[in-house]
Amino acid sequence: MAKIKPFKGIRPPKQYVEEVESRPYDVLDSEEARKEAGDNEKSLYHIIKPEIDFAPGTSEYDPRVYEKAAENFKKFQEKGWLVQDDKEQYYIYAQTMNDKTQYGLVVCAYVDDYLNGVIKKHELTRRDKEEDRMKHVRVNNANIEPVFFAYPDNSVLDSLIMRYAQTTPEYDFIAPIDGFRHQFWVISNDDDIAAVTNEFAKMPSLYIADGHHRSAAAALVGAEKAKQDPNHNGTEEYNYFMAVCFQASQLTILDYNRVIKDLNGLTSEEFIDALKKNFEVEDKGTDMYKPNHLHNFSLYLDGKWYSLTAKAGTFNDTDPIGVLDVDISSRLILDEILGIKDLRSDKRIDFVGGLRGLDELKRRVDSGEMRIALALYPVTMKQIMDIADSGKIMPPKATWFEPKLRSGLVIHKLS
Repeated sequence: MAKIKPFKGIRPPKQYVEEVESRPYDVLDSEEARKEAGDNEKSLYHIIKPEIDFAPGTSEYDPRVYEKAAENFKKFQEKGWLVQDDKEQYYIYAQTMNDKTQYGLVVCAYVDDYLNGVIKKHELTRRDKEEDRMKHVRVNNANIEPVFFAYPDNSVLDSLIMRYAQTTPEYDFIAPIDGFRHQFWVISNDDDIAAVTNEFAKMPSLYIADGHHRSAAAALVGAEKAKQDPNHNGTEEYNYFMAVCFQASQLTILDYNRVIKDLNGLTSEEFIDALKKNFEVEDKGTDMYKPNHLHNFSLYLDGKWYSLTAKAGTFNDTDPIGVLDVDISSRLILDEILGIKDLRSDKRIDFVGGLRGLDELKRRVDSGEMRIALALYPVTMKQIMDIADSGKIMPPKATWFEPKLRSGLVIHKLS
């Protein structure tokens, strides 16, 4: 069963939150962060992308950059831009996109739950990315940014959250980049804190939705600290890491689409003919076509859109992986026809989050940068949970969650 605890969050006073908050470290590059931070010395980018405090071109992995992160984290606390709460409590974080609101509980998840599989993952992680985030956690002795979890729907928690949602939030702002609304409440009532803890204790599993590398790094640093502490007793703050947990049914997963540079030596006609072996191919002309059901794909080639529907027998609906459209397209189009074997390393393919829409796919092909675009029907949260429960791993580049969590609303210190 899942073990969580409240924590004394470190967060910006209300008047500073919009200056401090930022996008997550991994959705923008160094120059974008430098531009967004501008002359705002309170921007969290000085902690999560501290290479912006050095000359352009400085590696984000330079040892000086990690040291600068810790220096800036200390400075933010000394200046009063980040202040620690006096009491251990939970928090509610709501995001509104396209008139739909999802409500997350900000908690401290248990390191051992990650190590023992109570917290379930569906993606592989890369050791180099883990180590980067581990260095960041170590040098700051804190989880500066949360990870993103899902939990099975729970009526008790839903009722509690909705009660708080009727009150005035601590923070309430429209983010400048994504244009989405972000709200934040503090759960300080002891009975409500106990109720949250108790309801999570009934859950057999939590699921990582987004942030696999941050989850791994946070848990591994916690385990590392436990081994290094001669007086370790299991109650220390480093045994926990910060997560925002959303009810699974509330989450929005967008399509994660593909653009490919060439046809692997085929002409357009030969490529379309090759597709007909495993797909029903329908020419949609110049009108944009978006996949409208599972196992249906959209192809853009030579200024025209096509509907591709996988034929019976080309997939296995009883297999948590085999049912996925990312698996079908990877096997039968990218690998079999285009010769793209490894989505993580092949330079002939790139990926476009669904928030950018079909217009972005069309633009990249029409510009000549790419030869074709392939749009997929989005993965569901149930599919993700089924895969995690089965112990299997999703194919790469399968999920795109929106809206992204804003960073800087609350931070968890490890001691």
